[in-house]
Amino acid sequence: MNYETVIGLEVHSELATASKAFCSCENKFGGEPNTHCCPVCSGMPGVLPVLNKKVVEFCIKAGLATNCSITRYGKQDRKNYFYPDLPKAYQISQYDLPICHSGYIDIKMDGYTRRVRITRIHIEEDAGKLVHSEFGSSTLVDYNRCGVPLIEIVTEPDIRSSAEAYVFLETLRNILMYIEVSDCKMQEGSLRCDVNLSVRPEGSAEYGTRCEMKNVNSFSAAVRAMDYERVRQIELLSSGEEVSQETRRWDDEKGMSALMRTKEDAQDYRYFPDPDLCAIVIDDEWVESIRSTLPELPEQKKERYMGELSLSEYDAEFICAKKALAALFDDARAAGASAKAAANWIMSDISKILNDSETEPEDSPFGGKELAELISLIDKGTISGSIAKKVLKKMFDNPQKSPAQIVEESGMVQISDEGAIREIVLKVLNDNPKSVEDYKNGKKAAMGFLVGQTMRALRGQGNPQLINKLLSEELDK
Repeated sequence: MNYETVIGLEVHSELATASKAFCSCENKFGGEPNTHCCPVCSGMPGVLPVLNKKVVEFCIKAGLATNCSITRYGKQDRKNYFYPDLPKAYQISQYDLPICHSGYIDIKMDGYTRRVRITRIHIEEDAGKLVHSEFGSSTLVDYNRCGVPLIEIVTEPDIRSSAEAYVFLETLRNILMYIEVSDCKMQEGSLRCDVNLSVRPEGSAEYGTRCEMKNVNSFSAAVRAMDYERVRQIELLSSGEEVSQETRRWDDEKGMSALMRTKEDAQDYRYFPDPDLCAIVIDDEWVESIRSTLPELPEQKKERYMGELSLSEYDAEFICAKKALAALFDDARAAGASAKAAANWIMSDISKILNDSETEPEDSPFGGKELAELISLIDKGTISGSIAKKVLKKMFDNPQKSPAQIVEESGMVQISDEGAIREIVLKVLNDNPKSVEDYKNGKKAAMGFLVGQTMRALRGQGNPQLINKLLSEELDK
């Protein structure tokens, strides 16, 4: 029997507010344990939380960017579930009146578009962090993350493969970074996801029993977890067993999941309105003022690049896939670089160095102004394209120096003196009579060898166009 995979996602994104959700503690990753907390976020008796207005604003902004409707009157609820790293013994979240609901994101796959509906986006607080002894004799708790504001983005079960889930997560991450509500650094826990997956016979209208997988710390791990869970459930059904509704913990090192607990339903959390927090009232004026701050979103930017700048769909999609790459491109153009040249450098050499060094684009040590200057040096004939590649590597290592400074200090200026180059060309022809003979006998590949030998003699600094011109002149005599 063939089975269809059905996937829904719950994505948690920490918000980039200056302070926490219900107190004035600094919202900042890291720090010494228990130094970014106070009686409110550490749950001391008698304290009262006060909702950070910026948290609501960021949630509305995320909702508007994902085509959601905004709830005009809402509240916050206590979720009574034991968190060993939340000393209140409950989490402040939202139950039946989330701030955002009924949205969608369209994802582009090979040959088709999938619309993934967003059920809701609500605000809640993050929990602290447990630090277990390596000998298993004790556990310490760090409350720094307690009370950090989150939005939880819950999808409908509209995703049909791990590949679609990956594209959805990348698309959502990009939107959140474009609107600057989260830095989305998975390595710091500011973007996490839980996966709900079931399988059903192809053609069936009824959903199968779903299982939830937690502890998914990267998009690639999410894909592996989904593929594993799909196979596990199909094997159970194929052997005549039933799939139990449960929560499982994904172990990426072992490549397998393990049972954590039987899956709870909403009633098990015993939600009730938080009596210490006021109602959330959102009027049209506030919504429209937030809407006016939305930047050009990735899909809009891609269409503009293709229309106004004549970039190919592939080039435009590549650049828009990361906010920092799009910003680098826009800044380079603003500084005078041509669209095609800037796109080529970003898509090839810059992306390769970023990938090889495991550097995120937003952490690039230089900006669009420096990239435009590098391109300008090529256009002026100061350096060749091959020299520019060397300059680019030095720009990553010496961000305090401009491309022009690097070229000057390293003696990389392109040699364009016709007399000097002709002298080298004549020597190369004299030293390689076999290649000269091959060229005259119609073997045009010999020209490439002679160009390479000339460039080597000039230590890579010869003007390529002039070298080709002079070689052709001498060979045709």
